Amino acid sequence: MTNSNSISKRTLIKAVGAGAFASVLPTWRRAEAATKDYDVIIIGGGNAGMPAAIFAAERGAKVLVIEKSPVLGGTLDRSGGQMSASGTQWQKAKGIQDTPDMHFADNMRINNWTADPVITRLFVDNAGDSLNWLGSIGFKPLDEHPVLGGGHEYFTTPRYHWGKESAKSIFYVMEPLFKKAVESGKVTLMLNTGAVDLIQDKSGAVLGVVAENESGKLSDFMGKNVILASGGCAANARMWEDLHGNQLTALLANPFSQGMGLTLGQAVGGYIRGGEKVLPSFSSILADDSYPSSTDASYTVRPDFRQPWEIYVNARGERFMREDHPSVDHREHALARQPGERCWVIATQEILEKAPAAVAKWDKAKFMGNFNSHPMMHKADSLDALAIKAGINARGLEASVAGYNAALKEGATDPFGRTHRPMAIGRGPYFSIRLTGTYLISFAGLAIDGQLRVIRPDGSPVPNLYAAGEIIGAGATSGNAYTNGSMVTPALTFGRLLGQRMLKFNA
Repeated sequence: MTNSNSISKRTLIKAVGAGAFASVLPTWRRAEAATKDYDVIIIGGGNAGMPAAIFAAERGAKVLVIEKSPVLGGTLDRSGGQMSASGTQWQKAKGIQDTPDMHFADNMRINNWTADPVITRLFVDNAGDSLNWLGSIGFKPLDEHPVLGGGHEYFTTPRYHWGKESAKSIFYVMEPLFKKAVESGKVTLMLNTGAVDLIQDKSGAVLGVVAENESGKLSDFMGKNVILASGGCAANARMWEDLHGNQLTALLANPFSQGMGLTLGQAVGGYIRGGEKVLPSFSSILADDSYPSSTDASYTVRPDFRQPWEIYVNARGERFMREDHPSVDHREHALARQPGERCWVIATQEILEKAPAAVAKWDKAKFMGNFNSHPMMHKADSLDALAIKAGINARGLEASVAGYNAALKEGATDPFGRTHRPMAIGRGPYFSIRLTGTYLISFAGLAIDGQLRVIRPDGSPVPNLYAAGEIIGAGATSGNAYTNGSMVTPALTFGRLLGQRMLKFNA
């Protein structure tokens, strides 16, 4: 049974789409109402929830996993699965000397000390054991791994690993262990089921979970420990804007990343932090302006893959960065400062004919055919006409092109320090391609302490409530950057730590 206060709370959560937190108040419930008791209840069966269940079951715990999706894995179905750790078996096999201290220093250097040092320290100190565990159950990184980096800022020591099938390589080795725990009766799995309320006693301690299955039936489950591992809010445009202060431009996240766990955590006294650390990924060509949109392709902006022949301008028509800057982080932060987190690639017919291909997904015929048919790609005989079509300030664009060309003609240093300048932005026709910043994960998340306990604004823990995975926010371990392996690896590591030793259920 559910009391009237709990019903009104769930109704409110659904009505606001998990976007208005201040109105959500905790509900006091009675243990007698529960149908079953568990040592551990895990909300979410992804990269944090699965190892938490596996290791807790190995310790003899009675575990319940509640998963809103019809399948396990969370964002492992679409993540790159890039992991970073020191002291891995693959480093040792190649004679690479690395330590958690070195990993910590590298991480904090890349994110300029914007990550939580306590949570990051917990991550790097235990990441090596996590990857070695994956190796012991069948995970194999690519032959050339570990490496210094991939799509983001490079480490100073090779410690970056991922598998042939990206994050699915992680899922495929964990799934058999999880299934074995289910078949043994140690883990109960409820798919197509969402957590809609947390049960508390009058002291504020979390005692259990109210779950709702796909037919709308409500059930109460009591648990000595509850882990929120239900992902972030990168598929909930309203919540995204509430927590990050900008628009969710594209739908890249798992559709079940609706942020319900964030709402539940706040409803029992927790709070959200890290939204100000949000940083866009730089290269997407969106399908349209109906945010959140889908993405049609990526434009190669990394000079180590393809040197730029074009210039980039913002909505004011102004160049805003050195297009051939070697730092991925520099480019991402430069885009983040532009109106709408978007920019336009400006080129001529001659540049497009002579420059290397920039969109690997499209052949040349499709690429050229998209101009004036794709909403992000335009062509015109004059810069003024191009600016009008693309939505760029015409005077600013003309001034930017003139300034770039003048410096090149005079042999002067580029105002932004660009060195690769193969040709001027010469005669038309002119072409523009709009690139928009996008997000796969949310940077805002529930605040936790060094024991992975959800904490209140005063720093005190909410008793019996823990969090791991994207629900703690990428900002906690990656900071205001895409720090290599600092989302997938902490999720896996923190889930493992909770199940292996942090949770108390045998007292």
